Amino acid sequence: MPGGAATAVAHGPRDRPQVALTFHLGPHEADQDLSLAHRLLTEAAELLVSITVFAVGQWLDEHRDLVPVILAAGNELANHTYSHPVLTALPADLVAAEIIGCRDVLARLAPAQGRYFRPSGTSTATPLILAEAGAAGYRTVVDFDVDPLDYTSPGADAVVARVRAGVRPGSIVSMHFGYPGTVTAFARIVTNLRTAGLVPVSVRDLLV
Repeated sequence: MPGGAATAVAHGPRDRPQVALTFHLGPHEADQDLSLAHRLLTEAAELLVSITVFAVGQWLDEHRDLVPVILAAGNELANHTYSHPVLTALPADLVAAEIIGCRDVLARLAPAQGRYFRPSGTSTATPLILAEAGAAGYRTVVDFDVDPLDYTSPGADAVVARVRAGVRPGSIVSMHFGYPGTVTAFARIVTNLRTAGLVPVSVRDLLV
């Protein structure tokens, strides 16, 4: 239900040994390779890790067969705008359209999902974005405090090292489908978290 401005959250409680692994999915990766998405989802299932997938609505609607695959292992689907623009460059009506467009796709394809929103093209939600997210029914906008910049294709070793260097209890890690280095890094990231006594969880479990 619409309400006041949403609240931005960059991390969860620092007094619990949990870390949320989040992944962006959509056309912002050129020629998104579905086989990489399936590989990552398979690895997450085999490692018993639930991830939060921030999906671009237009892309997800065109690849809706992936929705049950994402949800089958207990993963979470969330809103990452309809077409992935630089949201901070848009006026209020277009920001609203981007949020609502993806919200409605998720409501149709996965009615029990879509609790959270993450803006595209910025690492921090602005007051305008928070206001429009709240008007669209979102209470929480999910930012992040660990960004390994995997979308620059630095290689698996760099992704692993950057996550390990930045992560702490309560962290929210931002990564992307569509990059081989990220897929290769995933199992090592999970191993490192568990070795450090941290439990990888979805955003909904981190913020409960």
